[in-house]
Amino acid sequence: MIELEVFLMANGKNAHLNAMADYGTSPWIDNISRDWLEDGTLSRLIDDGVVGLTSNPTIFANAISKSSVYDGQIKELKAKGFSAGQIALELAKADVSAAAALLEPVSTRTGHLDGWVSLEVDPFLAFDSDATIKAAREISQELVIEGGHRNVMVKIPATKAGLGPIEEAIASGISVNVTLIFSIERYREVYEAFLRGAERGLAAGVDYSHHRSVASFFVSRLDTAVDPLLSEHPHLQGKVAIAQSKLAYQNFLTLAGSERSQRLIEAGISPQRPLWASTSSKNPSYPDLIYVDNLIGPNTVNTMPLATMEAVIDHGAARKNSILEGVEEARELIEVTLGSVGVDLNKVTADLESQGVSSFSASWKQLLDEIEKKVG
Repeated sequence: MIELEVFLMANGKNAHLNAMADYGTSPWIDNISRDWLEDGTLSRLIDDGVVGLTSNPTIFANAISKSSVYDGQIKELKAKGFSAGQIALELAKADVSAAAALLEPVSTRTGHLDGWVSLEVDPFLAFDSDATIKAAREISQELVIEGGHRNVMVKIPATKAGLGPIEEAIASGISVNVTLIFSIERYREVYEAFLRGAERGLAAGVDYSHHRSVASFFVSRLDTAVDPLLSEHPHLQGKVAIAQSKLAYQNFLTLAGSERSQRLIEAGISPQRPLWASTSSKNPSYPDLIYVDNLIGPNTVNTMPLATMEAVIDHGAARKNSILEGVEEARELIEVTLGSVGVDLNKVTADLESQGVSSFSASWKQLLDEIEKKVG
């Protein structure tokens, strides 16, 4: 295991966000809407120290269905014969392009470590490998190659069917945000796909100078699923998600520190950073920043919804290397204690993956229905 370099990225007005960045955790915002782009909200967040942005089908569904600002473009695209699905994607691509332009200076300042904006492939393709890589290439072609936004990441779900497309996208030089990771076993498979893709791309002469990748672990959803199973063991509630994230980070250190990874790093390919997603506190009895302040460490990202980001800006208390605290206790909880009290973590995480894909698909379907209503 090696000690990876800590990148100092602090350059915002907010001291709490700067502290996170100084300790190696990039603060990204998990939201986007055209209203934010037009009223200056995203610009203000960037000024405060936000250095990246993620989106997902649910975020776009909420943004487009709850605002009239998209109505004009929806009608124009409908008049050109676009389907509801094509319209939804065009709206999303327009917002991502605008956000990428705003974050381009961050990309330049951080040597392309940050400044990224993520756009997910159609969630209905999550279990179709061929269609997923085709969609990823189309997004990259339009936004990155033709649009000139080299700070756009394509989000690909970490289903079994997604592992091949992840490898293919990395091998093609596409920057990838691997989403919907719930288990350490799947995380290892994702990192192996990243390594295989990078090795293939390097052998083929792909330029990785602007390339980055992240692996998005969904954190709070695990506690939401496990806590009810621990009703007879309340002292364990609210601890499983952080414990698993700490073990995932240990796996990252091992994987990124291997000889195989080091050869890629020496060739100029950055390691795939862990990204902590779903980091709002779903349980009102838990601290609002439980999934932020306890997961600070070098070469990580934390993407937060607006309310959580505002809480960090107001009273964040980042602790240097908090993600390295209590690792052995975390290992005991995940590998021994949960099984002894009857919790099958493998089943829980498999169910969460299925639910995650279904949720995003349902949101996308809701969006398509809303577009159909808007055009009459």
